[in-house]
Order: sequence, then C-alpha cells, then structure tokens
Amino acid sequence: MKFIPIDVNKHQKYVVPFRKDSFIVSFGSDKDFGDETEYLDWLKKQIAKNPKGFVLAVENEQPIGQLELTIKIYEGKEIGYVNLYYLIPEKRGVGLGAQLHHYAINFFKGNNVNEYHLRVSTTNEHALAFYSKNGMRVIQSEMDGKVIRMAGYI
Repeated sequence: MKFIPIDVNKHQKYVVPFRKDSFIVSFGSDKDFGDETEYLDWLKKQIAKNPKGFVLAVENEQPIGQLELTIKIYEGKEIGYVNLYYLIPEKRGVGLGAQLHHYAINFFKGNNVNEYHLRVSTTNEHALAFYSKNGMRVIQSEMDGKVIRMAGYI
C-alpha cells in the first residue's frame, strides 16, 4: 500500500463515497454527512494548509482508503487530530489499518505533536477495538453521547 496526496478534482469520485461510507459505518446512515460541495470545499482548504495530512491509500493503483489528519488546538495545547481513518469494506480486518495508523503517527511526529485525538461513534465496535489496541484511551463523551473522544500519545 502506498499513500498519495488527495487531488480533490481528480479524486472526488473516491473521497465523497469514502467519507459517506464512514458515516454509514459509524452512525448507520449518511443522513448527517451534509452537503457534498461543502465537504469538498472544506477538504480543499485543509489540503492547502497541510497536504501531507490528506491522502488516499492506494493498492495496485486503486484507492482503497483515505486519511484526513490535522493539527488543532485542544484545551490550549497543539494536538494531532484524526478526522478520518477509512478503508473500503473488503480491506477491513486484514491488517491494513496498522499501515494507516503508522502513517498518521509519522505525520504527527513530523508536526511535533506528541498527543493526538479522534472521535468515534459509541456503536462502532471494530473501530473502538482498533483504537484501543493501538494505545488510545477514552477521554470523554461528546455530541450528547453519540461519540467519544479518544486520545493517543507518541
């Protein structure tokens, strides 16, 4: 697997369905995904700020996953933030998530942060298990209990 920078115009046919599927996996529906154009505009702005944080995972020249990684301020401290870890359904559970996680950790190290967070649906048991296995711990419940914030340390 290799990682290539997302080009929104070229990769729109992948990034929108991948992001929508992440909502379905997390919440059972993509009804809260929002407007595709707004998502693509947000993606373009984020890529302009930090292009190495927004990549497609590619295998045999075919996109099979996506990472969205940013640097944020949380409670007065600069942290890494995982907006999206995503693999297509047929690539889940076969060990490729570790490669996404490795990329993310190296991205955060390269940006001199030693703590990173993400939010995950309380019903996404596979993701919760993966994050826990990789050393992340629950910090708090958010969004009226729909998600929990988890933290990892480098």
